[in-house]
Amino acid sequence: MTETLLQAVRRYVDTHADPAGLAHTPIAGLTTIRSTTPSGLLHAISRPLVCLVLQGRKQVAMGTQSFSFGAGDSLLITADVPIVSQITRASAEAPYLSLVVELDPAVIAELALQGKDEATSDRHAPVRVDPTDAEVADAALRLMRLLDRPAAIPVLHAPLLRELHYWLLEGRHGAAIRRLGWPDGHAQRVGRAVAVLRERFASVLAVEELAAVAGMSPSSFHQHFRAQTSLSPVQFQKQLRLIEARRLMMAEGRTASSAAFAVGYESVPQFTREYGRMFGLPPATDAQATRQWADAAA
Repeated sequence: MTETLLQAVRRYVDTHADPAGLAHTPIAGLTTIRSTTPSGLLHAISRPLVCLVLQGRKQVAMGTQSFSFGAGDSLLITADVPIVSQITRASAEAPYLSLVVELDPAVIAELALQGKDEATSDRHAPVRVDPTDAEVADAALRLMRLLDRPAAIPVLHAPLLRELHYWLLEGRHGAAIRRLGWPDGHAQRVGRAVAVLRERFASVLAVEELAAVAGMSPSSFHQHFRAQTSLSPVQFQKQLRLIEARRLMMAEGRTASSAAFAVGYESVPQFTREYGRMFGLPPATDAQATRQWADAAA
């Protein structure tokens, strides 16, 4: 019997998943996810990606928009935007399973130049859900099968990832994705500043410095940054800090003050206030509640 994408992902993640249910693959940007229980709320600033849901159900919110989707659907995110996600259907018998592929702007730019000249704009919503195209699922299946042949990965993974991007561009997602490949377009310029923020979020970064990285004036940069990410640069950095601080407390058992200083805060009371506004609970209470939820789920 021919193996399906669901079977291939289940086989890989059952062998390689970490305690959180993530199974990173040797192919950069390709990750499989499994959960045997519904999850709590997960805050993140997502990278541009496509998530193919193969089993179970998930909900994702960005601002006032909310998307509920399940097996056979793809979540497409075309900008670095803040999202809140939650797995809503999963069990030991039928775990939530998905395959995530980070979008590569360089590949998109190359393919866009070779493909049809299609008009597009910056107005596409950065988050959307559509049925998964058959060609995309087929390319993803061949990527998963490649993991069984480690010696072939360095030679064959790039063409397969390129093909997957091609089918995304040719399908219903195409117009939303194409802008990521505009040479020196607003998305790529803002993306350069986002990369600096992700790498140096614990440092003090002036808007003027980030604007220079993007090759824009400070006022133009601020406008386009908010248009792309829905946040100001200061808000973006703050959310990166708070998300990392929460990870340090949950995954490494750090105290609130230790996590606050590690991510660049100089005032623990300020950290506590901003943490509570974002996550709904003070840091210590949130950490305790999350551990209790994890113990109950286990």
